[in-house]
Amino acid sequence: MSTARVIVPDRARKGETFEIKALIGHSMETGFRKNAEGDAIPRDIVTRFSCRYDGEDIFVWELHPGVAANPFIAFHAVATRSGDIELVWLGMNGFEHRERRRITVVG
Repeated sequence: MSTARVIVPDRARKGETFEIKALIGHSMETGFRKNAEGDAIPRDIVTRFSCRYDGEDIFVWELHPGVAANPFIAFHAVATRSGDIELVWLGMNGFEHRERRRITVVG
């Protein structure tokens, strides 16, 4: 089970730079810990994050085992047109989490 917190402004002026913030809550496992029986707990991490603005990739991040659990990312985009901001996290064992926000561009 995962949860995400995403902050995208509802509105921006055309040509304005705006910030996108995202945090995913995921039960990350390094693969180095052992369970009560002494067996290794399999690695389970988020491996990729991408952001699409109105259907076009604007940011892609490949994550590796050294990244903290519940990774936080913040980056900027330029408001060019109204559209959807879609954030996608992918991980091991078929993990996928999607969030979508709408931004309206004025002016």
